[in-house]
Amino acid sequence: MRLGPSGKAITVSHGEQDPAPGVQGFNPQGEVAPGLENTVLVEGAVGGGCPSPDKAYAPEGRGVKYFCDVHRRAKSGEEYRITFTTDGVTFRHEDSFEDIPAKSGDKIYIDTIPLNHTDGAIGLLRRGVELYCLRRLTLVGKKRAELKLPKTTRGDIKALMNIEERWFRKLSEDFLIMRRLIAVYRSLLKTHQQLENKRKAVSEHERNILKPAIKTLENQMTEMAKKIAEEAGRRYPVYSKLVKELGIDGNITAMETLAEVLLPEWRSWRRIRNFFGLWLRNKRTYYHRSKTARKALERLTIAVKGYGVKGRDLKEVLKTIWLTLKTQKTSPLA
Repeated sequence: MRLGPSGKAITVSHGEQDPAPGVQGFNPQGEVAPGLENTVLVEGAVGGGCPSPDKAYAPEGRGVKYFCDVHRRAKSGEEYRITFTTDGVTFRHEDSFEDIPAKSGDKIYIDTIPLNHTDGAIGLLRRGVELYCLRRLTLVGKKRAELKLPKTTRGDIKALMNIEERWFRKLSEDFLIMRRLIAVYRSLLKTHQQLENKRKAVSEHERNILKPAIKTLENQMTEMAKKIAEEAGRRYPVYSKLVKELGIDGNITAMETLAEVLLPEWRSWRRIRNFFGLWLRNKRTYYHRSKTARKALERLTIAVKGYGVKGRDLKEVLKTIWLTLKTQKTSPLA
């Protein structure tokens, strides 16, 4: 028997470990649920599983942890709504990140950040709030199925609370701004490729109609590439050195692609190599990779070595970037 936070006695059954004040929350597998560190059990709570109305946790100490799920509104399907909690029991809704009552020193764990919420996320960072974003959205579904949680917003948040902290990336203002700029360029590039494919499939008359649109789009892409290269030069510590190392100085398109390649986390050579899809072909092994990052590396390699590149050429360019970053002892957008 021990006293709860309210002063009432709580009975502990024989063989059950008596949780002391400051005890951590454990799930059925014995793992500590992210966001439940520095918590104490309130009256009526017993360790095990996700927090629920009869298993409540109260945050204690410095730095409150918020867990957020961003989802589309049911009516319009275009606007987003943010649902968040600090204990897994009480949930609130906001339309903007800046409306979340987080203060300096608090941490926010979130599944994704839509581009139109970039300014709100930057506002939180400038307020002194630490922002962590899930690296893979598929982890939410896997954890939800593992814990047998409902496929709802609250179920997703409770699953998020049980995902290990190593699966979250700490975001910075530099990363958010570069991500938004690069997303715009990717949209222009995709539209340009679609128009080019259609131009090749139609007759000469239709080609002449499409040419002005393609030319206008190419000019917009050039302007956007210049802006990205300038911004990367200010925000990436070793960007200018890499431009010289790769010999792409003056090639605006290649310089934009380099900024795109630097966007992921460069934590280790093995992980960054696998992220760009440069692993040995083995059907028994599965690695996570990004298709957009791989295409960016291919474009950069073509700019450096010309057409007809192979896998070893991609690896060589990637290795050059990795060694330069390692020599400078820095990481892009850290």
